[in-house]
Parts: sequence; C-alpha cells; structure tokens
Amino acid sequence: MKTEKPPPSEEQVETPKRILVIEDQELNRKVVRIVLQSKGYTVVEATDAAEALASLEDTMPQLILMDIALPGQSGEDLTRRIKANLAWVDIPIIALTAAAMSGDRERILKAGCDDYLSKPIDINILVERVETHLSRTET
Repeated sequence: MKTEKPPPSEEQVETPKRILVIEDQELNRKVVRIVLQSKGYTVVEATDAAEALASLEDTMPQLILMDIALPGQSGEDLTRRIKANLAWVDIPIIALTAAAMSGDRERILKAGCDDYLSKPIDINILVERVETHLSRTET
C-alpha cells in the first residue's frame, strides 16, 4: 500500500530571497549574480535608476545591492527615492562603491544605505553582509 505525503505547508516551503542588483558594469553584475545564485538567492538585475524602480515595482526584493556610480542618477539619489517610498523604506540597501575617500562612507550611509562595501568586493564579505541583513528582515 502506497501512502502519499501531504504537500508541504507554506512554512515548510522556503521561497528564495530576491535580491535586486543595481550595477551598470556587466562584469560586476555577473560576478555578484553567480555568487548569490550559488547561495540560493534569486537575483534581479538593473543597470540604472529607471530599470531599478521598475524592478522594485515588479519584484519587491528583500535586499538591494546598489552601485553608487550609476549613469544618469547617482546611487545616493536613487537610495533617497527608494527610502522615501513607504512600500520600500524597510528594504536593506548595501552600497557597492569604488569611493574610498574620507567621508564617502558617512555620506553614503547618510543617504539611506544600510551598509557599505568597497570595490573590488570581497565575495565572502558580500555573502556575509547579505545574510546578516536578510536575517534582520526575517524577525
């Protein structure tokens, strides 16, 4: 006699976390995508502010990785726009930037980013920070 298992409940099925990667450099996006997908995350990509805002509307990610030097509108300005929207205000934003001058970190965090990583990015630190911020949003 064959017994069928009941389908898993919603609590038992964990849907992959969605991460929006906003980065205009294709190689940087590709590296981040490969690393995050290998950890089980769903990655949505945008190359500029317009694509990022459309992706936010469509996918509602649990975390954003934001290049600060975007074409058209800076990552700092885009961060302010995202944080001004009540639907998105609680999404953690990790800045990815080559800016390493004195005061850059403070300026970027003041714009609304929740964390800051300097380029070139250490992949292990990236994964650690992503996991840390996602675990905070689950509580």
